[in-house]
Amino acid sequence: MSSIVKVDTIQENTSANGITVDGLNIKDSKLVTANSVVAANITADAIDATKIADNAISEEHLDVTAVTGHTAETSIADGDLVLIHDASASALRKMTKANFVSGIGGVMTPVFQVTLSGHQSLAINDVVTKITFDTEIIDSDGKFASNRFTPTVAGTYFISLGTASESNSAGIMNLSYSYIYKNGSAINGVTGRVDFRGNPGRGAGITTTVLVELDTDDYIEGYQAVNAASGTCRIMSWGTQMSGFKLIT
Repeated sequence: MSSIVKVDTIQENTSANGITVDGLNIKDSKLVTANSVVAANITADAIDATKIADNAISEEHLDVTAVTGHTAETSIADGDLVLIHDASASALRKMTKANFVSGIGGVMTPVFQVTLSGHQSLAINDVVTKITFDTEIIDSDGKFASNRFTPTVAGTYFISLGTASESNSAGIMNLSYSYIYKNGSAINGVTGRVDFRGNPGRGAGITTTVLVELDTDDYIEGYQAVNAASGTCRIMSWGTQMSGFKLIT
């Protein structure tokens, strides 16, 4: 057996081949023999970001266990982190779950649904009467008050008005109208009507819906009117309600 002792530098004979020691080739300060670095021989923290060149690790170099090998979670808290690619900086960034989902989707509020606690009298000669909605079923943001819905949030709203009107046993009803009002005026004129002329009846049910743009200070109300030949008429509490909500746009 022979050995080289007290040698500071071993240089390659030609610039093309490098130095081979027991089958391990060293060239230009690198180990170039395939599979010459064994994972078990790498000490903890021996390789960090300073030793990895930019773009040295790409998708084909990552094993699926880089994702699948971690502990599974079934829920995520607002403070938990996700990894994103910042296109403007061409860099990876971390972001909390709360920030990540901020602005995604939306909420369909304010939302309301109201009705009457009792029947409401109506004049029989086409007098348009504001409906007294005194019972709140839903009022998510406290935006319904004094028989009107004032959302204070600008957007597109779906509004529904369902009315039930009835004349007494001696009455003959010819027409029944329902109106959805915005800022004191009917939207699109008469928005719902039942016509009994030629075949008079005693009661009518109408459902009217509308999509309407509302600004912060706009408001919505429900109105009803009837035309009857005689007797008395009223809005029935059991069939009358108004509801609405903001659309996600």
